[in-house]
Amino acid sequence: MKKILKYLLFLPIITLLWSCEKDENKDFFEGGTPPTLSASSTDPLVLTIAEKDNPAFTLSWTNPDYKFTTGLSSQNVTYTIQIDTTGSNFTNPAIAEIAVPNDLSKTLKVGEINSKLLALNLAEDMPHVVEMRIKASLSGGAGVLYSNVIQKTITPYLDVLYPVPTSLYITGAATPASWQCGCGEPELLSQKFTKVSSSKFEITIQLNGNSSYLFIPVYGSWAAKYGGTGANNSNNPNGDNFKPNGGDMISPAASGLYKITVDFKTGKFTVVP
Repeated sequence: MKKILKYLLFLPIITLLWSCEKDENKDFFEGGTPPTLSASSTDPLVLTIAEKDNPAFTLSWTNPDYKFTTGLSSQNVTYTIQIDTTGSNFTNPAIAEIAVPNDLSKTLKVGEINSKLLALNLAEDMPHVVEMRIKASLSGGAGVLYSNVIQKTITPYLDVLYPVPTSLYITGAATPASWQCGCGEPELLSQKFTKVSSSKFEITIQLNGNSSYLFIPVYGSWAAKYGGTGANNSNNPNGDNFKPNGGDMISPAASGLYKITVDFKTGKFTVVP
């Protein structure tokens, strides 16, 4: 009985010592140093499609040296190159990001940086001042640190999924003029799209509900056409992908006035009331 009592008296002391030792072994995050970003060149850059596979420039940055109570971090660090328009302060919903795991530099190819700039909705063949920075973080997104910001003037080029035709028309049972006869009839301006950018066409037109249509570059000719990527009339009526020589496309179920946008850069079209 005395032995049991003695053991019970010493148990809280042992528990306390073990608890203290456990606390002393905990590893606490103590922060790091924001990385310093630099570029191989800050000169203005004009991108061309002929050089899309060539290096454009290289970004390099310093190690943020994440620190814990037990020393420097041995965890993997993920770096993200962020590219945004000047003045947006990296809050643009379309901000471009390129992940670079466990490295302190990244050479961007011409085609790679061009696609990121076009995703920011920047016009082709015009110079734009963009801002770049590095976002560093530990696994799980902890300990985020941002580098300094670098500005660079870059001119992107037009990069399209399909060659852009000179003109574009709509034809089909869904349209007021129905299907073109293919007999050399004159161009119908009411069926003609307006070219609103280097790759995009728009038209506002009355559509018959649940009826077929196609896009054609020359009214009165079937030499070329653009339609759905699947079987006839299997597309999403409110918008979908299209391709050269594709199948018939179906209009929305309700007849009415619709705005149709066709983008040869992305190979997508939309149909909006």
